Amino acid sequence: MWTIMLILLISLLIALFEVPFLRRNAMNREMLVFFILLVVATGLSIAESLEANIPNPLDWITFVYKPFSDFIFGTVE
Repeated sequence: MWTIMLILLISLLIALFEVPFLRRNAMNREMLVFFILLVVATGLSIAESLEANIPNPLDWITFVYKPFSDFIFGTVE
């Protein structure tokens, strides 16, 4: 449980460090992207600390490109 609290504390410190600069320079779109990425990264970090089964993005890419790869290798051989 302390790992979740540590992850949240680090995320809060990152936000406290970055947000004043983004707000001072009126970077609203960048701040939106920053918060989206921070929430996703924090969520994935918490899930990883709870030992959740997180799928590897490379598996999805392999699934999409495997038929094309099989076709190319089939024509070359």
